[in-house]
Amino acid sequence: MSTDSNADGGRRQVRLLIVDDSNIVRRRIERSQRLGEIEVVGTASNGIEALELARRTDPDLVTMDLTMPQMDGIECISRLIELKPSMRILVISALADKATAVQAMEQGANGFLHKPFTDRQLNDAIAELIF
Repeated sequence: MSTDSNADGGRRQVRLLIVDDSNIVRRRIERSQRLGEIEVVGTASNGIEALELARRTDPDLVTMDLTMPQMDGIECISRLIELKPSMRILVISALADKATAVQAMEQGANGFLHKPFTDRQLNDAIAELIF
């Protein structure tokens, strides 16, 4: 059996870490995950918490805000990629300027979703990164 399969022969669950300084946004992302292949392994309100959680939970996918206290999303992205180069990162931010999105992608992010977003937009963006 492949390591990417679970006991029932299906896909291995994708481990999701949610990083945003807004509790409302973190909960919204958690609630919107209707895809059965995703397991939320943790939530963090800043980059420092995200790195600590990533070391403990080994996520495959991270949703990342950019503007946060203590350590912003841009720095956190590069550190997460150092930790696990195969990690997929979806930036979810209200910052709409192209330069910021490019900078996040240069650090290792794989996608960008602008706030505010619908559940469908979020799920579509996540699905693009994991399937």
